[in-house]
Amino acid sequence: MSLIESKNYRAPTATPTTLFLRSFLPWQVLRFIIINIRMTFMILKSHGKKLKTVKK
Repeated sequence: MSLIESKNYRAPTATPTTLFLRSFLPWQVLRFIIINIRMTFMILKSHGKKLKTVKK
């Protein structure tokens, strides 16, 4: 695809749901907590701690 052809395509825009979730404080707090828990487990694993594995 040439540069001229690529200028014909517009950048994707966020949906109303995406815009709402980006500004909804309870959702942001929940995501923050989940990401921090995941990072904590990752750090503990890298430091050689033995974590109990959950069997699915």
